Amino acid sequence: MILIAFVGLGVASYLTYVHYSGITVLCTGSGNPCETVQTSVYSKLAGIPVALLGLIGYVSILISLLLPERESTRLATLGIAAVGFGFSAYLTGRELFSIHAICEWCVSSACLMTILFALAIWRFLSGGSSPPLPAQTGPTDADAGDALSARA
Repeated sequence: MILIAFVGLGVASYLTYVHYSGITVLCTGSGNPCETVQTSVYSKLAGIPVALLGLIGYVSILISLLLPERESTRLATLGIAAVGFGFSAYLTGRELFSIHAICEWCVSSACLMTILFALAIWRFLSGGSSPPLPAQTGPTDADAGDALSARA
């Protein structure tokens, strides 16, 4: 998951760089559909570039993956990935039905977020790999109680 998040971080970093530098995004599609998507009205949310939101999302996922593994951190990863997946699905819908152009960078990020979301579900449901509790080797409190009652 860390590797996938790093790849997503790279995609989102590139798109954020393109947005703020004003250069034309690299795209293999005829007529540069990536540029159409990147300059559309849907490329910002409340004035914030969606590429920057994606960058923040991938950084957040990476942080949650690097924290000590607990149920709370697995849940945090799942929550962030769920929001990222939902937002990616919304943006892909906008590409298809509103903008009528498909950005290969955006599709790659949506695929990465979908994989992260699926893995986060699996990771959360499977729980942590907690080591088994050590076997007791000495007398227990119950054994001490038994010894006292045997003397009485």
